[in-house]
Amino acid sequence: MESIKKLHAHLIITGLSKYPHHVSKVFTSYALTPAYIAHAYQLFDQIPQPNSFFWNIMIRGFSQSNRPKEAVLLYNRMRLQCPKQDNLTFPFVLKACSEVIDIREGRRVHCHSLKTGFVFDVFVSNALIHLYSSCGELNNARLIFDEMPVRDLVTWNSLICGYGQHNYLVDVLVLFEMMNAEGVKADKVTMVKVLSACTRLGEWDLAKAMIKRIEENRIEIDAYLGNTLIDYYGRRGALGSAEKVLREMKEKNIVTMNAMITTYSKAGDLASARDVFNGIRDKDLISWSSIIAGYAQANKFSDALALFKKMQSTNIKPDEIVLVSVLSACAHLGKLNLGRWIHLYIVRNNIKADIHVGNSLIDMYSKCGCIMEAFEIFGKMKERDILTWNSIIFGLATHGFVESALKVFSDMLSEDFEPNVVTFLGVLIACTHRGLVDKGLRYFESMREVYGVEPEMKHYGCVVDLLSRSGELDRAFEFIEEMPMMPDPIIWRTLLGACKLHGNVELAETVTIKLVEVDRENSGNYVLLSNTYASVNRWNDVMKVREIMNETNAEKLPGCSLIEESNLEDDFIAF
Repeated sequence: MESIKKLHAHLIITGLSKYPHHVSKVFTSYALTPAYIAHAYQLFDQIPQPNSFFWNIMIRGFSQSNRPKEAVLLYNRMRLQCPKQDNLTFPFVLKACSEVIDIREGRRVHCHSLKTGFVFDVFVSNALIHLYSSCGELNNARLIFDEMPVRDLVTWNSLICGYGQHNYLVDVLVLFEMMNAEGVKADKVTMVKVLSACTRLGEWDLAKAMIKRIEENRIEIDAYLGNTLIDYYGRRGALGSAEKVLREMKEKNIVTMNAMITTYSKAGDLASARDVFNGIRDKDLISWSSIIAGYAQANKFSDALALFKKMQSTNIKPDEIVLVSVLSACAHLGKLNLGRWIHLYIVRNNIKADIHVGNSLIDMYSKCGCIMEAFEIFGKMKERDILTWNSIIFGLATHGFVESALKVFSDMLSEDFEPNVVTFLGVLIACTHRGLVDKGLRYFESMREVYGVEPEMKHYGCVVDLLSRSGELDRAFEFIEEMPMMPDPIIWRTLLGACKLHGNVELAETVTIKLVEVDRENSGNYVLLSNTYASVNRWNDVMKVREIMNETNAEKLPGCSLIEESNLEDDFIAF
């Protein structure tokens, strides 16, 4: 740029700066360098009666700078002062309209291109496709595309990018197939969008074919394509392939590092994820979000909260994704005070409380024992999904609000939501708490017969618990025996506990034999049988059970509870 400045000074000294032919090189250099756009505009205003070349260069310069609105204003001025627009005028003013999402002005420019006959120029049409795609009017973008007599690679990429930008992922793949059928060779821009669509749709076979095509055609792997490949390999759990792409990438950016944090986290390699995170000099919101989510999803909740606390010392404000991860950690650790602080933070900072945030708040309050606050959140949610319903049903059920849980389940069905395995688990727990045997059995039978939901081990366990608590021990035993799957130790242990409660020693002995077959060294089995004998004063049998425990090395482990009170935590060990 120094040489251009010297040339400009020479033209001024010699008096040649007022002649367009002599000043064109200086003007073009200024206009196409964003830092010197003001110099270009000043020079432009000094040119008497600039022709379309100067108008186009000035519009182009503004469209590529951080002042795209000026390009639109200059275009309107050009229409008044320079009657000759050409095929180079429209693409750049349309690009400026795309940058500022000014669809109204963009339509006006579209009309002007029709009147001047340039609308079918491939560059103008491509710019129109980009405009309508950027503004979300994909039908108009497709109409322009379909009416084009000639299309080039940019045409296809513009529409493919538009579909991808607005999550019309199936259309991306359909258009790509059309592109192949017409013999248009894809480039790295195409591959980024197509591979991304495959990844998000779970079209793994097609994704593999795309990667093979990238390799066969030796398509350059720049930062964008490299990041897309890392995302694909990360979702597939192919850590080695992701690392290979990382090594081969000549250009890397923060998106690359963030993608690797997510990839390592999903692979369970939190140490490497943390190394990548620590190596990022200027961490952004995605960096923090990725590492916090990684720890939360790996059940490292204390580490997730420690990272969130560290994030508070930066100038980066958490978004919904970070808050969902932190609320999950609070729920699992019983951190009610922190959970409430986050809820207040969301309200005070007008953070969008989307469906995911709402579900996380319900889950946090439910697991921390504040079911009424969870129910209040549920009532205020304008949008709900199956997770919303399941969370509140499960929360109400576990806290003993049986009628409310069943009422919410009824409301859920009336709003045409299909219940799943989690829904019925909550419903059955509600019936168990109130001893609603007949109703619980009807719900259980309706799972497969009415809703096509196959009961799992936990559902059978709930029914056994329901029957056992109601004293129907023989019926519970028969139910277990008729299960289509091998009952797990928890189911047998549930019945054994009920035998102790109701003093049914004979059945307890039978259940213990069954239990020992599948879980011989668990001390709890022997303790329950021992307590059953003790409840009917059979002390000799109690001593025999204790001796068996010693012979099998079944060690009784202490229990542990964690209670938070006034921001203090205490561990209570029960022996």
